[in-house]
Amino acid sequence: MKRQRLHLKAPDNWVNDPNGFIYYKGYYHLFYQYFPYGPRWGTMHWGHAVSRDLVTWEHRGIALYPTVREDRNGCFSGSAIEQDGKLYLVYTGVRYEVVNPEDPHTCLDEQFESAQLMITSEDGFHFDNENGKTVIIPPVTDKEIGDRTHTRDPKIWRGTDAWYLVLGSTVEEKYGELLFFRSEDLRTWTYVNKAWKGPEYGWMWECPDFFETEGGAVLMVSPMGLLKNGEKEKNQAVCFPVGFEESACRMDIPDEYQFTDYGMDLYAPQTTVDAEGRRVMEAWIRMPKPAEAGWIGMFCSPRVVERRGEHIYFRMHPNIRAACSEEITDPAEASPDGYMAVFELEDGEQADIGGLLITRDGNRIRADRTAVYPSFEGAHLISETPELKDGCRLEVLADDSLVEIYINDGEYVISNAVYGIGKTVKVSGGKTVRLYTMKADKENNEGMEGKSSEESYE
Repeated sequence: MKRQRLHLKAPDNWVNDPNGFIYYKGYYHLFYQYFPYGPRWGTMHWGHAVSRDLVTWEHRGIALYPTVREDRNGCFSGSAIEQDGKLYLVYTGVRYEVVNPEDPHTCLDEQFESAQLMITSEDGFHFDNENGKTVIIPPVTDKEIGDRTHTRDPKIWRGTDAWYLVLGSTVEEKYGELLFFRSEDLRTWTYVNKAWKGPEYGWMWECPDFFETEGGAVLMVSPMGLLKNGEKEKNQAVCFPVGFEESACRMDIPDEYQFTDYGMDLYAPQTTVDAEGRRVMEAWIRMPKPAEAGWIGMFCSPRVVERRGEHIYFRMHPNIRAACSEEITDPAEASPDGYMAVFELEDGEQADIGGLLITRDGNRIRADRTAVYPSFEGAHLISETPELKDGCRLEVLADDSLVEIYINDGEYVISNAVYGIGKTVKVSGGKTVRLYTMKADKENNEGMEGKSSEESYE
């Protein structure tokens, strides 16, 4: 199958949330929500991509698909862990109670129920969809705990004494909440506790991810209905520095949050630990319409997540920076995979990245993609960071569909989907711009010419 570098994009048709992100037996596995029948949302499958280095990816087809009553209308999002050499995937299965008579891939009026399922693999590539699925948490029936319909997206991790799992849910569709479960054996799960904030933090919390860093614990969650400004994407990914008491599954969530990305296209982030022990994030980049080739949806470049005090940094992964290290003099010399531009801006200065304008206004960075993005009601065209504290050094990753602006080594990031971007870079004030293209993928391709996908990755 076709390899992709820098930004993993849909192999065809539609993709959304990253799922089951894990480093397992020498490969990074990234599963993802996938509708294989057209460039729009529908009955969810899990697509599958693998990489040796988080830079070069290969799509591996469909890993999970509906086969049992509990997931007959979709395999929704979930996560992965390794235990005794096996790969375990946990995910939300969906069963429609009333199917849309005009479209069998959707339901009417959100009339469906959700259960949590598990499936295992001996090698990370083969899954027994017909006989290997187990329901580990049935649909929630106690309204004091959660919602039968909107409880989903299990994130699993190993604690000090047991396995833990967190689900996103809602309280009567008024405000989002988290549900925590514990297990000794990965099969029997017991509800322990919940955490929430209130109506101003969105009506449903999707795709929760909780993890520890050297600087403290971090919660990432994607609240639905968070924005009230009339823009199309009301659902946004946010993160909190949190405290967590494992024995009681009690989480202290502060009032203040950061957006995980200030481009407002990024959603449903998920993290894992890389081969060197760093906490690494991938996330879906939303697109308003398909690209010319008929695919829609892609993923950001991998980011190292660090907490420093109460601030959370999203740094460019060192493998990406190392791959973007062949210096060029013009973006037109870059490989089709994309390029990196490195420069600084003073107050009032502006950079033009193929039509996307990056401006420094005081101690904020603003990105304006009006010239390279479709215009429609509610379109988010201009992005802006909070006040910067660490200077104003920019590293910009750009290809034909996505521009990522890393500011001060991940103090903030702006990621913008783009259409029809040019291969030009101009910076006002005579600023020096260093340009880099991606080095040839010699290590990953060495000795693989003429081999099938099966031979090259197993």
